Amino acid sequence: MSHTNSPAAAGNKSPLSLGTQSITKLLIQYSVPAIIASVATSLYNIIDSIFIGRGVGAMAIAGLAITFPLMNLLIAFCTLVAVGGATISSIFMGQKSLDRATDVVNNVMSLCLIHAVVFGTLSYVFLDEILLFFGATAETIPYAREFMQVILLGTPVSYIFIGLNNLMRATGYPRKAMVSALLSVGANVVLAPIFIFHFDWGIRGAALATICSQGVACVWVVWHFMSRSSFIHFELRRRWFTPSIIKRIYAIGMSPFLMNICACVVVVFINKALLDYGAEAGNLAVGAYGIVNRTTMFFVMIVFGVTQGMQPILGFNYGARQWSRVKSTLRIGILLGLGVTTAGWLVTELLPDTVTALFTTDPTLIEIARTGFRIYFIAFPVVGAQIVIQNYFQSVGHPKISIFLSLTRQLIFLIPLLLILPRYWGIEGVWASMTGSDILAAILAIVTVIISIRRENIRMGATTASPSITE
Repeated sequence: MSHTNSPAAAGNKSPLSLGTQSITKLLIQYSVPAIIASVATSLYNIIDSIFIGRGVGAMAIAGLAITFPLMNLLIAFCTLVAVGGATISSIFMGQKSLDRATDVVNNVMSLCLIHAVVFGTLSYVFLDEILLFFGATAETIPYAREFMQVILLGTPVSYIFIGLNNLMRATGYPRKAMVSALLSVGANVVLAPIFIFHFDWGIRGAALATICSQGVACVWVVWHFMSRSSFIHFELRRRWFTPSIIKRIYAIGMSPFLMNICACVVVVFINKALLDYGAEAGNLAVGAYGIVNRTTMFFVMIVFGVTQGMQPILGFNYGARQWSRVKSTLRIGILLGLGVTTAGWLVTELLPDTVTALFTTDPTLIEIARTGFRIYFIAFPVVGAQIVIQNYFQSVGHPKISIFLSLTRQLIFLIPLLLILPRYWGIEGVWASMTGSDILAAILAIVTVIISIRRENIRMGATTASPSITE
């Protein structure tokens, strides 16, 4: 029997309430669990780095930093499916097309497995060549290789967990999505010190703890979608490989995909610049960037939690042509994003050495990281607004604009600055390049969203054509 398209059939607590409940209440309902899950994921990465830095050594931190570009590639091929599928399922639900939302879930599962096997296998076969290209040296490649071999073998588990967890949140189960993330983090916190310190497995033990913990959460997520009591669930008789749906998944998922590809390219440039301008301390400079990057991602992931909570609200209401609710969600999201990244700037401005000391006791590494924190985080407050605006366009089905905004911040503005500023300011110029890119990208994002809202006001038949996002 097919899904009914009647809202009443789903009950008062169904995801169809995305079109009727107050925006503030919905943001609390969806964003708080997503923020908790995002913070948990960030802590999960930070804890790994702390255990590796203190249990294996400063050079292992540098080796871990070398893996960032490859990790971004892994995430790119996963989010291509996960984010695209989540957005489309929300839009379909807003259009009361629950059968098509079910087809999305089936297709996401199939694509996650295909991507994991193809990309994971190719990366494993050419692992050393990839790591050397990304800036590994004779001192750092052993650590990077040991870590990534385990991660790549566990790619199918990671992809299914991340892909289906995004769909769980988008189809009306934000708390369950939060629980799955917390399960993964909790398992990792328990397993990582056991594998690293007790079994003395070093950085390979940290990677194994990551995959095992994701495996625990993966079982939870798959079980949810196998249960017929779930609002949207697997149905064997529905389509598992649908060209029209796959095309839309790729079209919308292309924005976060390119964002992660850009992050991969940028990290390569940053690592090489730090090695070139860091002189004999080049490897430690890469390690310092690893610490700065982990800290940055802690606050960025909180903003991502906000945008993940916004995504089903934006997608549903845009699909239902409830434009005033879309604008209200965007306005509140921007304010939240600004608040989070401003808090990040305050923490790193006031306590840079305290943050770095969590990862290492090496005085040179602490000194380099202090400089990085002080320069890079100057413009960090505006990053929150830029991320929210970029994800807004993705959530309402305008992937080309979202892709453009992601390219500007991570590629179009940053790469030229990385090629110019370090020539004059040395290693400080590397950090300043990131700051300059953030400022330019934020200005462009704000101008773009104002123009877009003016056009949508006219298209949606709004009573006012004001471009203000505060409507």
